[in-house]
Amino acid sequence: MAKTNPLLQFGNVPVSAAMLESCFPELDAPNKKVRALEKNGDIIRLKRDLYVVSQEISGKEICIPLCANHLYGPSYVSLRWALRWYGLIPERVFRMTSMTTRHARLFETPLGVFDYHRVPGNYLGIGIKMQQENDTTFLIATPEKALCDMILLDKHVPNQSVKRLVQYLEEDIRFDMDALADFDVKIIEECAEYGGKKLIFNNLIKILKQ
Repeated sequence: MAKTNPLLQFGNVPVSAAMLESCFPELDAPNKKVRALEKNGDIIRLKRDLYVVSQEISGKEICIPLCANHLYGPSYVSLRWALRWYGLIPERVFRMTSMTTRHARLFETPLGVFDYHRVPGNYLGIGIKMQQENDTTFLIATPEKALCDMILLDKHVPNQSVKRLVQYLEEDIRFDMDALADFDVKIIEECAEYGGKKLIFNNLIKILKQ
């Protein structure tokens, strides 16, 4: 009977080198086995001491947002990547964007570029959810929070008037304005309280209430 590949137990969830080494207790140097698995393409290194099993071995598609959650945390997927995932902006996004309470970081990996932006601790937990896709669960901003994160980080968001903010949404980021009808205004009110840019967030609330 063929021996089951011990890597299958991890599925598509990122794992540490120590967990991978524990799969080979019979070896004198399991760390060398881990390096050999990486060289062979059986596992993919996200950063030092963090790997994900390749799709060819696990049989499961690698979940990029789940990798983002594990790569640098606490964090959640947001900004343009999340807005595109929800279908709220038309442009394709090639960089995974996340928010964190830690220092801003950028990771270049075989799976792509992962970009992290810093926000205040009492702002981080507002408007995020666990999203399930293809039997995999990851942490992502709600549509409301993803838009608020965009406003928070973009230095060019106009604060003069509601009219200028509408212009920014429609022309600068080409946001689906019809989707605003389903937005939860309470999330934006919380972001206004803890995230800064209160005047702009209040203008966004006015747009929602029109």
